[in-house]
Amino acid sequence: MTKYVINGGRTLNGEVTISGAKNAAVAIVPAALLADGPVRIENVPKIIDVTLQMEIMRELGAQIRLRGATTVEIQNTSSPSLKPHELERKLRASYYLLGVLLGKYGFAEVAMPGGCNFGGVRPIDQHVKGFEALGAKVTLPEGGYIRAEAPPEGLHGARIYFDVVSVGATMNIMLAAVLAKGQTVMENCAKEPHIVDLANFLNAMGADVKGAGTDVIKIRGVERLRGGVYSIIPDQIEAGTFMAAVAACGGSVLIKNVIPKHLECITNKLKEMNVEITDFDDSVLIRREGRLIRTNFKTMPYPGFPTDMQPQLTTALCLAEGTSIVTEGVWDSRFRYTDELIRMGANIRVDGKRAVVEGVEALRGTAVRAHDLRAGAAMVIAGLAAGGVTEVEQVQNIERGYETLVEKFVALGADMYRADIPESMGLPRKD
Repeated sequence: MTKYVINGGRTLNGEVTISGAKNAAVAIVPAALLADGPVRIENVPKIIDVTLQMEIMRELGAQIRLRGATTVEIQNTSSPSLKPHELERKLRASYYLLGVLLGKYGFAEVAMPGGCNFGGVRPIDQHVKGFEALGAKVTLPEGGYIRAEAPPEGLHGARIYFDVVSVGATMNIMLAAVLAKGQTVMENCAKEPHIVDLANFLNAMGADVKGAGTDVIKIRGVERLRGGVYSIIPDQIEAGTFMAAVAACGGSVLIKNVIPKHLECITNKLKEMNVEITDFDDSVLIRREGRLIRTNFKTMPYPGFPTDMQPQLTTALCLAEGTSIVTEGVWDSRFRYTDELIRMGANIRVDGKRAVVEGVEALRGTAVRAHDLRAGAAMVIAGLAAGGVTEVEQVQNIERGYETLVEKFVALGADMYRADIPESMGLPRKD
C-alpha cells in the first residue's frame, strides 16, 4: 500500500512531456486483437489499466512484446485459449474487450464496467442497445457479468441511435461493427479526441470507418483487419491536469507532446481565471503569477469542458478570488472529493450536480484520500498548492491513469515522494 507525501507551497517551473492518452489506449490496445497480423502500438502509457488489459490479453493467447519504454507489439491468436466459463474469472478489465471479442469471435462475457465510482454503477444500456441492433443476444447472468453472443451467421450492420451521448458505447459498438457484414450507421455519437483516435487506428488496420468526431459515424464491415503500426495521441486530460496544477501553484511550465486544439476547452477557462497560455505546434506554455479570478463552468460532452477535468479545475478555483459555480453535466454525482478539499480549508457547498466555490487565501495540508482517478489528481494539486504536508492515500486510483506522476511533478520543482505504508494502517483522520 502506497501514499504520496507532499510538502506544498512551491511554484512549478520547467518542462513536462505528456504521455499517450489513457482513454484512447484502453480501447486501442485491446482492439489489436481484431487484427490478424502483428500490431505495433507506440506512445502507450505505462498505467495500471493498460497493464491489466495486456495481462488478460496474454491469457487469451495473444503474444505481447515490449519494444521500448512506450511501444508494444501485439500478435493475436486464431481463437481465445480460455473457455467461456474461464473468461468469467479472467476478464475483469475494460469493457472494450466486450466489443472486441464479440466482433472477432462472436462471443464475449466480461465483468460489468468498473473503474471510478461516481456514486453508482456505470450504465451499459446504450452498449446493450447497440450490440442487439447488430444481431447479438445480450444477457446479464448472475455474478455481475454481461454476456453477448452473435448469431451463427455473425453480426450484421444496423442503424443505431444512441439515446444519450456515450463515449463508451460509441467506442464499443465501433469495435464490434468493423468486422460485421454490411453497413452500420451510429447516430448521436460522442465526439471526443480518443474516439477519433480509435477510428484512425482501425482504419490504419484496414477498417472502413467514416465520420468519427461528428454526430454520425458510418462503418462498412470488412472481412479482416491486417497488422500495422500506430501511435496513440497525447493525453488531453493529463495535459489539463498539469495546466490546472500550474494555475493553483503558480509558476511557468512548458507542456510538451500535446495537441493544442484538443486543449481549447480547458485553456479558454484558464484564461478567464487570469492564467497566461501560449500555444505552439505541439506544446503549450502556461504561466500564472497574480491571483486567480473566479469563473463558472459546466461539464459537457466534447467539445465542451470535459468531466474528467472537473475535479482538477475546481481545486484551482478554491484559491481564486470570488465565487465560482461548477455544474456537472455528465455524471449524476462527481463531487465526493469536495469533502477532502473542505478538510484542507476549502469553502465549497454542493447541491446535487452543482458546487458553489468561495475562494480562500490558502489551503492547508492534511491527510486525504484519492476516491477515484481524477479526484486523486485533484488531491495532488491541492497538496502541491497547500501550506504544510499533505498525505494522499489510495494512490492506486491515481496510477490507473497517470504515468510517473510523482516523478513529473518533482522535475517541475515539487517536493513530493511515494511512501509505503502497511496494509493494515490507514491515514489518521479527523473527519
